[in-house]
Amino acid sequence: MRVLKVLREKSITNLLVYGIGQGFNLVTPLLVAPYLIYTCGEDGFGKISTSLAICFLLIVIIDYGSDIIGVKEVAINRENKENLEKIVSTVYITKVVLLLVVLFLTITIYLLVPYFREEKELYLLALPILIGQFINPTWVFQGLEYFKQITFLNIVSKLIYVAGVFYVIKKPADYIYANLWWGLGMIIANTCAFLWLGKYFYISPYKTSFNDVKNHLKDHFRFFASQAVLSQQMYAPVILIKIFMGDAAAGIYAVVERIIFVFRTYILLFFSYVFPKVCYLLETQTKQGLRFWKQFNISNFVFITLLMAVLFVFSDYVVAYFKPQSLTEISALLKWGALVPVAFAISIPLKQLVLGWNFNKQYTNVTMLMAMFTLAAIVITLPFLKLQGVLMVFVFTELITAILFLKIIKKKLLQSD
Repeated sequence: MRVLKVLREKSITNLLVYGIGQGFNLVTPLLVAPYLIYTCGEDGFGKISTSLAICFLLIVIIDYGSDIIGVKEVAINRENKENLEKIVSTVYITKVVLLLVVLFLTITIYLLVPYFREEKELYLLALPILIGQFINPTWVFQGLEYFKQITFLNIVSKLIYVAGVFYVIKKPADYIYANLWWGLGMIIANTCAFLWLGKYFYISPYKTSFNDVKNHLKDHFRFFASQAVLSQQMYAPVILIKIFMGDAAAGIYAVVERIIFVFRTYILLFFSYVFPKVCYLLETQTKQGLRFWKQFNISNFVFITLLMAVLFVFSDYVVAYFKPQSLTEISALLKWGALVPVAFAISIPLKQLVLGWNFNKQYTNVTMLMAMFTLAAIVITLPFLKLQGVLMVFVFTELITAILFLKIIKKKLLQSD
């Protein structure tokens, strides 16, 4: 009981600190969205969102699963400094290689492929986002539960982004600079955080080896592949909408996505907050780990459900804040969109247990299957149900994913009772 009390008090303090930074991280895109729509139009906002979605897809390659597997390894080895330094050094050397490959390929594509060459300034100016993500030490801080540092870098990064957008973007043609400032904010904040990390941990190529990097790439490839496919499920829809329906439709969807993205991101950030502790406790004290998992995730599900009920009822007022031309259409879409975070809040907690109990292969199979199903379903439904069909597909696939995750861990849950 004493252990649980200490864990609870520390967890609440960490959650408050973490929540401040993540709240700032979530709110700032909403602050700039109305300004971007007003200044650049729905077409320009659609182009910005498409470019940002491509960056998020490429980030998955650079991370190579470090945002989950890396967090777990750091959490488990937090009391062994030598192992920890080797893990961090291996991951960063791997990320250097992946960053260089991604930059070379994307720059080549942006300059040579006609579809991208037409907007090459927009896409090239977004590349600092990839550099900023490479530097990003958040995954290490999450594993160590250094939430003050995460809060600092999130606030600094988004302050730079907001200041840059309002200072630089003054006319419709300036839409090409929006994602540049997102990237610059990441580079500056993450560099400061990385230098702080370097004061306490020796991160160097000499702490790892070529074989360590090769084994890292080999051992985590299946998990990376599942994350890559999963990221396509999350970020590819706006790209598909742009291809099949044009920039204006992409802009309309992007407004709904920006609102829903806040809550989906919150759920993922909540996952990142709880996940290291869940992994640690499942490894050492299974029953306490499950109790901790239930306490936080059930409370979070109730919170999300209530928020989405409010969003459903007041969707007109929420959409009006963005000052779009297609207010009625976007409001109707948002009512459907309010169901997405509720379904997400069911599947993500189950994902914690699947990964915490090392069902990595099963997780990979489920996520790859459902992500491919989602993309295929979106392509099929777009001509008939338009944008509404995209949101309906998301709700359906998240619920099916939750059922499959529950089936995977059912035996473990019964053994733990």
